[in-house]
Amino acid sequence: MGDAETTTEGDSEESTTEQTPSPDILDSLIESGLHEIRRERNGLLLSGFSAGLDIGFGPVLMAVILTLSTGGYGDLGTELLVASAYAVGFIFVIIGRSELFTEHTTLAVLPVVDGRASLAGLGRLWGLVYAGNIVGGAVFAGLLVTLMPNLGVASPEAFETIAHKLVDHDPGWLFVAGILAGWLMGLLAWLLTAAQETISRLAVVWLVTASIGLLHLPHSIAGNVEVLFGVFVSSGVSVTDYATFLALATAGNAIGGGVFVALLKYGHVVRGGG
Repeated sequence: MGDAETTTEGDSEESTTEQTPSPDILDSLIESGLHEIRRERNGLLLSGFSAGLDIGFGPVLMAVILTLSTGGYGDLGTELLVASAYAVGFIFVIIGRSELFTEHTTLAVLPVVDGRASLAGLGRLWGLVYAGNIVGGAVFAGLLVTLMPNLGVASPEAFETIAHKLVDHDPGWLFVAGILAGWLMGLLAWLLTAAQETISRLAVVWLVTASIGLLHLPHSIAGNVEVLFGVFVSSGVSVTDYATFLALATAGNAIGGGVFVALLKYGHVVRGGG
């Protein structure tokens, strides 16, 4: 009886310690955010540029799947494959620890809310990372549009279809759906801090970003590449469509990660959560 009780208590203790308490997650996120806010300018720009390049592999794989698949959007099997392909670019960026603007809509906001960083520092970080992400994505899109016809694995029509899935909406939808995408990316930053092992982190990145892809939500950085593909290969997607998408998706992403994750999570943790 005593051994059984000891085992039960030990198992209970072990299961408790496996879960990272919310205050520890918050502290870790604040420290990470502070580190990035204080980081040297060129390092942030280069890391953001690298992320903008790497995330483009997701949209490319989406185009390949749409080209090779007998189905299309609306077919369950194709939708799941395309959503999983979409997640690949995020896996490259996040597991590779490059800087992504949408992660910082939560990560870099927390030190400001905690009073340990200034709005100016946050604006500097956002500006550098965002600029790097957008330029990197534009370079990737231009390079791939030049190379892909010769490779013969993705059709121009596939790139156009992907772009239209994002731009063929009214501004209100783009903004609200952008909030949802930013909310999910903010949750991703929180969940990644709680996850301890590489396999767990991979699973979390895939789950969250594939959900964004399956719902066709506008993510400003991945969408930058997707819509630019459409601009470069088709007259059906205009520069105005691109600018409208980017502005509304960016604003929505910032609100989603900053308000619905950073402010709410910070509020419940400092008031006794966990």
